[in-house]
Amino acid sequence: MEINVAYLHNSESVVKDLTKPLLISSCGYYKIVSGRIIKTNRPKGRRDYQLLYIAEGEGRFYFNGVEKRVPKGNIVLFRPMQPQSYFYYPSDKCEVYWVHFTGNMVDEILDHYSIPKDKTIFYAGVYADYQWIFNQMIRELQLCRHGYEEILTFSLRHILTLIERYLIEGNKTGFESINDIEKAVHYFNQHFTEFININEFASSLNMSTCWFIRRFKQLMKVSPLQYILSLRMNLAKEHLESSDMNVSETASSVGYDNVLYFSRLFTKHTGMSPSEYRKRFSDNK
Repeated sequence: MEINVAYLHNSESVVKDLTKPLLISSCGYYKIVSGRIIKTNRPKGRRDYQLLYIAEGEGRFYFNGVEKRVPKGNIVLFRPMQPQSYFYYPSDKCEVYWVHFTGNMVDEILDHYSIPKDKTIFYAGVYADYQWIFNQMIRELQLCRHGYEEILTFSLRHILTLIERYLIEGNKTGFESINDIEKAVHYFNQHFTEFININEFASSLNMSTCWFIRRFKQLMKVSPLQYILSLRMNLAKEHLESSDMNVSETASSVGYDNVLYFSRLFTKHTGMSPSEYRKRFSDNK
């Protein structure tokens, strides 16, 4: 079992504090793959809020005596005085992050981020960003450096924003692999000056080409090829504006060996040829 936890003022005594809009009192991480069962049983709940994120495996939560297995990608949000009963079994290989928070505007903040009022458990996606933010919160609360309380509130709001994003975009697009499209966007931004085979890239994500293009367009509003073209044209414009590269060198720098083909694409994209674009920009200096 791995544990990494942090408490405000190194104490578990801060549970409810209504002097501030939002205050993070503790946060932590458990990885349970061996050892004993980790049990939590609070029949009367707590006076603060607790948000848990299942990063891997699953946890077992009980509501009115009924077990519900909660797999990775799910959020569990306990509100004040809500009964809590949950178990982490080593056989379930659970990795979970959690944060306790309080304040005089928590309900308003949760409403602002469209956090469901009628659900204790809801799916919010499998993102490495969640884990990165939680780990940052743990470090800030352990070190208590200048401005740490403000960073903690920003970090929790960041998590709530990602949850809201998934609840809106995930439901809208009707699929649970938004992170695959995010991977595609990241890859395209790193390699857009190179040849990218869309069929092979879709296959690497275990998607058919048609399915990948459809999902990409739903999230990004343009096709993968249009997205890559836009990246190339924007870089070409930057080179024409701020460098002494000629048109042929500019074409090559953004992934085109054929300068005539590049010029046709650039003209179609901007409404003017590369030479006209450079001249217009030079005249406006």
